[in-house]
Amino acid sequence: MGKIAVMLADGFEEIEGLTVVDILRRGGVETVMVSIMGRLAVMGSHNIEVKADILLEELDFEKVDMIVLPGGLKGKENLENCAPLMEKVDEFHAKGKYVAAICAAPTILGHRGILQGRKAGCYGGMEDQLTGAKVSFDKVSVDGNVITSRGMGTSIAFGLRLLALLTDEKSADDMAAKIMYTDTWK
Repeated sequence: MGKIAVMLADGFEEIEGLTVVDILRRGGVETVMVSIMGRLAVMGSHNIEVKADILLEELDFEKVDMIVLPGGLKGKENLENCAPLMEKVDEFHAKGKYVAAICAAPTILGHRGILQGRKAGCYGGMEDQLTGAKVSFDKVSVDGNVITSRGMGTSIAFGLRLLALLTDEKSADDMAAKIMYTDTWK
């Protein structure tokens, strides 16, 4: 089990970012909220201000095993326009390290050529931006080191799938029971 970096940019979808942080931290996975904004305070898409743990420029990516990109249209645009982050996304992909994205954010991976021949999903109506992907309408799609999910309503399933990948399925099943998640995450 390693360290997970959830990237936050102004306009991020709060539930998609924070649900992942909550589930992974409850599951004992070291998870840091990383601001790409040059300040710790990040404004979500619904005007909820969140204080990140660290700034992008302070993060030691050598100690990170997974990058998570939350959605939110403006948040996705800010993430995609952050050249230093995009370099790391490309590097993680090339090294076979986990890259996870939800809602609008999987389109970033499509734009970067990361989804070529891979099963991937995203927010409905944006599938044409999953360049080269085998489009999936599953809650969560895992294809090698790339994990994608569809949106706010799939955030818990996404978080549980990440927990299962980083620990094991029993831990994710146990977490689902603890948080009274009665739908399937698999």
